[in-house]
Amino acid sequence: MRLLIAADMEGISGVVSWDHVNIEHPEYQRFRRIMTQDVNAAVEGAYEGGASEVIVTDGHWNSTNILIEELDPRAHLNNGSPSPFSMVEGVANNIDAAMFIGYHARMGTPQAILDHTWSSTRVENLWLNNRLAGETGLNAGLCGAFGVPVLLVSGDQAVCAEAGEWIEGVLSVQVKKAVGRHAAECLPLAEAQRRIREGAAQAVRNYRDGAAPVPLDLAAPILVGIEFIYSDMADRAALLPGSMRIDGRKVEFSAVDMPGAYQGFRAMVTLAQR
Repeated sequence: MRLLIAADMEGISGVVSWDHVNIEHPEYQRFRRIMTQDVNAAVEGAYEGGASEVIVTDGHWNSTNILIEELDPRAHLNNGSPSPFSMVEGVANNIDAAMFIGYHARMGTPQAILDHTWSSTRVENLWLNNRLAGETGLNAGLCGAFGVPVLLVSGDQAVCAEAGEWIEGVLSVQVKKAVGRHAAECLPLAEAQRRIREGAAQAVRNYRDGAAPVPLDLAAPILVGIEFIYSDMADRAALLPGSMRIDGRKVEFSAVDMPGAYQGFRAMVTLAQR
């Protein structure tokens, strides 16, 4: 069983502030080490459950956060940016199943640590086939296009709930309870990482026993809608060929499949950057 562990940072154990995940802030160095530890817990659990190979994808910011020198040596690491499938790079390479470690809720979710959708400075809302989505739905949809089910998600209670709405039967590991965007009751690191390890082991066992979630299948063609924070961002995003301007801040486009939807979304968000 080849497993992809896709890691973000806002849902990592103990993270409650943008300072913790900002590469320009001194706190970032502490939390990239904790990110590596959370990922290691998932790797360890995956092998305990019976995985034969684990590939880790670093999906935060510029994808150079995980400390490779401290990563479990049994895991391969996808890092660096841009890559074809970004947060789930490697999913097209004969992957059997995926896990999302350190994920966060979509923009606008109440009581959710650092809620945003891809870019906290550009994207207000994302829709996939007219359904409001965050990074969990977006990345799970891309995994599903390659027949890859998402077995487990870790983060706060808000992203765990969001994952359950998109992926029936997904296991969730809650490592903190958000009480606001920048405040949470956090588990001790040892306890959080124990839960991640045990959850990952159980998720792999479920997969091997035929009891895993099915891949998320979004009906093609995929209608992608993006509401930007400012209208000038939509001005630039609407330069993407085939796009449709819906109103001052919303742009839509249709893609023949989920890989095209994913890359078109990324292109629009890139065009929108000030």
